[in-house]
Amino acid sequence: MRGMSRTRRLVLRGEDAHDLPLLQQAAETIRAGGLVAFPTETVYGLGADALNPGAVRRVFQAKGRPSWDPLIVHLDTREQLFLLTRDQPAVVQMLLERFMPGPLTLVLFKTPLVPDEVTAGLPTVALRMPAHPVARALIRLSGTPIAAPSANKFGRPSPTTAEHVLHDLEGEIDVVLDAGPTPVGVESTVLDMTTQPPTLLRPGATPVEALEAVVGTVHLLPKPTAEGEALRSPGLSARHYAPQARVLLCEPVPEALLAQTEHALQQGKTVGVMKPIGWPLPSHPRLRVYTWGEWGNWRALAQRLFDGLRWLESEGVHTIVCPLPPPQELALAIRDRLERAARS
Repeated sequence: MRGMSRTRRLVLRGEDAHDLPLLQQAAETIRAGGLVAFPTETVYGLGADALNPGAVRRVFQAKGRPSWDPLIVHLDTREQLFLLTRDQPAVVQMLLERFMPGPLTLVLFKTPLVPDEVTAGLPTVALRMPAHPVARALIRLSGTPIAAPSANKFGRPSPTTAEHVLHDLEGEIDVVLDAGPTPVGVESTVLDMTTQPPTLLRPGATPVEALEAVVGTVHLLPKPTAEGEALRSPGLSARHYAPQARVLLCEPVPEALLAQTEHALQQGKTVGVMKPIGWPLPSHPRLRVYTWGEWGNWRALAQRLFDGLRWLESEGVHTIVCPLPPPQELALAIRDRLERAARS
């Protein structure tokens, strides 16, 4: 059910976080137990005071998010991480110096300061320090860590613009800070530091290859988590990041994309395609094409991934055809999102 009042959209002049009066309004909302959508370098997050259980519960209600799916706590300083966690391995300090602020989330054992609502009742908490200046300013002005999943309805493609946020959550949250599109476009990498060696729970914008250069071997999550079981990290649901349209994946070559598209069109429905630049497609009145970017330019493709899925959905397509990137570096994060979106 939609809320009784409209969401306030506070449009900032850019990423420089100089719009202090607007940022202070948003921070006051956080301190009062409200919900604020804000940009990070990865996607827009839906923020609440991480130390206020009632505010955290509102996040779950607005998103339609199950209570077994934990949240990431966003910090402004490294000192906050040590305040909220215990038994940190020595290598955590190296990761902080190398990757934070930035798109890396660490899972560590929590202290009693962190409410169980944030962590799905688990003894661990996921934390990161965003690099986006608006996110950092909001946390600092709020005077509290901010718990924030992506600012969308649960299971949908993540939002990379304020328009995406409002499409899903208009009237159900208090404020959205609009600073334009997010620069990275896929979520942070989640690394579980409570295991030995560390476990990659979610591939993301920090490549696993870069992490291994610091911590050594990184294990992959051995098996999917069962539905309803408390997740060790956000983004682990078997089906996630999914538009309303069916997603069909194909081999990453032009011939495979063309063949899959033609086959989909034969079913008599409207078909959308996430099209790399220069790859041929048929001309057809039931075909909608999103020009995704140059194949192999994973930064550009990551930044436009969710925008493309949402745009094709808005065009009313029945099926979205998309080539599947290789399991390496930033392409691994794109691949993960597409595989989850394609699961039925």
